[in-house]
Amino acid sequence: MSNKQPRVPRPVEDERIPLKARDVSFSWEATPLHWVPGDPFTTHTINVLHLLLPAGERWFVHVYKQVLPYIRDERLREDVVGFIGQEAMHSQAHDEVLPHLRELGLDPTPYTAQVDWLFEKLLGDRTLPPGRARRWWLLERVALIAAIEHYTAFLGDWVLNAEELDRRGADPTMLDLLRWHGAEEVEHRSVAFELFQHLDGGYRRRARTWATAFTALVFLWQRGVRFFMANDPTLVDGRATFKDFHVRGRSGVLPSTGAMVRSIPRYLGRDYHPSQEGSTAQAVAYLAGSPAARAALAAEKGAA
Repeated sequence: MSNKQPRVPRPVEDERIPLKARDVSFSWEATPLHWVPGDPFTTHTINVLHLLLPAGERWFVHVYKQVLPYIRDERLREDVVGFIGQEAMHSQAHDEVLPHLRELGLDPTPYTAQVDWLFEKLLGDRTLPPGRARRWWLLERVALIAAIEHYTAFLGDWVLNAEELDRRGADPTMLDLLRWHGAEEVEHRSVAFELFQHLDGGYRRRARTWATAFTALVFLWQRGVRFFMANDPTLVDGRATFKDFHVRGRSGVLPSTGAMVRSIPRYLGRDYHPSQEGSTAQAVAYLAGSPAARAALAAEKGAA
């Protein structure tokens, strides 16, 4: 797309592994509304993932399918194809939680309709003439995905290490969904950034789209938490404040505000590479033991 060949920061270690989609499934019948016992705020803060990710990851897949013809590196193309498969599965898995929430009296449709509009209309395809304008819009979206993937990898690394959720008795099926997804986010954490570097790599675009993505994520997340807390049928006065988030971050059941703030200069650093975030070895180890991932592998072998 761009004729220049930007300098691509080298990863801190070569951890590349072939990416594949795992055809997982989860049963939600036994999962309570407040799957972190006695803590609706933590439950609903994490539940926002089920609202944002289905539409967001379908959008990732849609954009990347448009980008495939422009990829000149065969290894990167293989990674992008694997990324597309994993993201499609993530979208499906989180989407399947929503009917269970409705059964428990919490209908997310008013919020998900807004999220769908954001990704399908505001960030969707535009009627642009072939050439520079169309390339610009495609590159903007590729850069936005790279910025968002920085935070999905951050969250994936966090949930893999969030032992306090286990100590609080969090629902094991929900934890497996979150950690299976988080492990795959760590597993493919370099793909979106390397694709951006391959197609453009401009630092100003990276910084500008990071600001857009970060602002949108903060806005959508706090809006989603407030929606859940206000519409939870078990709560008389469901409120959501930044203090609630900060306190739970300090206790370990949510990411800490300090860790989130420190992630910003890492992404904006000139020598940033996503391999500096998280551990592929830890992600692969979790996927080897995940109940859902093991069941998917067994089903795959049985069908072979």
